[in-house]
Amino acid sequence: MSTDFDVIIVGGGPAGSTAAAYLAMDGLSVAVFESETFPRQHVGESLVPATTRVMLETGVMAEIDQAGFPKKYGASWTTPGLHSQLNNPALTFDFDGHAEVQFGERDQEGVDRPYTYHVDRAKFDLILLKHAETVGAKVFQGVHVQRADLDDPDHVVVHTKMGRRSVEFSARMLVDASGRQTLMGRQLKTKVPDSVFNQYAIHSWFENLDRRALAASPKEVDNILIHFLPITDTWVWQIPITDTITSVGVVTQKKQFADANVDREKFFWKFIKTRPDLATELKKAEQVRPFKAEGDYSYSMKQVAGDRYVMIGDAARFVDPIFSSGVSIAMNTARLACQEISAAFKADKFDRAQFGEYERLQKLGTRNWYEFISIYYRLNILFGAFVQDPRYRLDVLQLLQGDMYEENPKALAAMREVVTEVEQDPGHVWHPYLGSLRASGAPAAP
Repeated sequence: MSTDFDVIIVGGGPAGSTAAAYLAMDGLSVAVFESETFPRQHVGESLVPATTRVMLETGVMAEIDQAGFPKKYGASWTTPGLHSQLNNPALTFDFDGHAEVQFGERDQEGVDRPYTYHVDRAKFDLILLKHAETVGAKVFQGVHVQRADLDDPDHVVVHTKMGRRSVEFSARMLVDASGRQTLMGRQLKTKVPDSVFNQYAIHSWFENLDRRALAASPKEVDNILIHFLPITDTWVWQIPITDTITSVGVVTQKKQFADANVDREKFFWKFIKTRPDLATELKKAEQVRPFKAEGDYSYSMKQVAGDRYVMIGDAARFVDPIFSSGVSIAMNTARLACQEISAAFKADKFDRAQFGEYERLQKLGTRNWYEFISIYYRLNILFGAFVQDPRYRLDVLQLLQGDMYEENPKALAAMREVVTEVEQDPGHVWHPYLGSLRASGAPAAP
């Protein structure tokens, strides 16, 4: 049967545009249906090096290099003093509560530079989407995909709304890159809310924040800074967007916002004031965007592929983005899925079994990330200590770079043992600093 396209991609964010570029470059006819009109604002403004490989492979890196985004050489974590000068005989040094990494300390497959970027997502996402169009994908903006019919074994029918018109399109494959709208997850009822991570974020942009005042050294000024707060399961991101504009966001458990019963501005400043050093500098800066909230933070899917469809990026799984994981997972799940999709077209087979390796790697990577974040929330001093300990530093850096698609990474195995030791010993020097979130290493869904 003749179809309108080989592949229809729902969503034009980093996952969808990256998939479109890979598949169009492989000679397939590809349509991207995006409900919004780009450029549009989006959270998730700091990249990790694993995105570099993807952007080099799709050919968009030259455009990203020319866009003027601030370079990101590493990441830093600061504390309010609560964890300072805590020692553990298992560590080889005195840990003062501050941690930092430089991405160039570890070589990474497919990565040709020691930095990545902080990005204005409105500008970044538009570059990716236009690049997909340049290499052959057809992009339709302002098109709302309402549902996808998978009943016919030979093709997929996508029902869209274009203005006031209802229009149907057919394809041999569907890629769900719809982000947290999770088109297929909702339609197939395979979406599973996370019972542990129910985080909530409020964020804005600030002009002329003095980043030097909050960095431990000059080389950390343009890092992403993650500030711990003296509140359980709560942290603040600080991300350079331009030379003068900084993105700042508070992340905490959603129940804290509900219990506070306050507006966004009061909520934001209430939490920021628990770190006087941060509050002092932020009050000197000028807020240039209204506060925006992000909810529905973590969920998974019972399955991320089926006959003639795959889910990628946030449409497949979303985990608290404390280590800048969002864009990397979006682009790398697109890369992994497209390898299987191209092979399916060559074999002319589109049943779920064709996408088994993608499902395995997607679940493996997000499971590792989920456990990494679980350990961080359970005992964030442990994370900082492992980052600074030379025995574990490169293993932790591997995950921070976005290299997470392997069985039982060394860093996780070692951190898991220490968390268990601290939990079982009430007299342990770190026991008072255990967080309230407790999650197993397995994702929330089967």
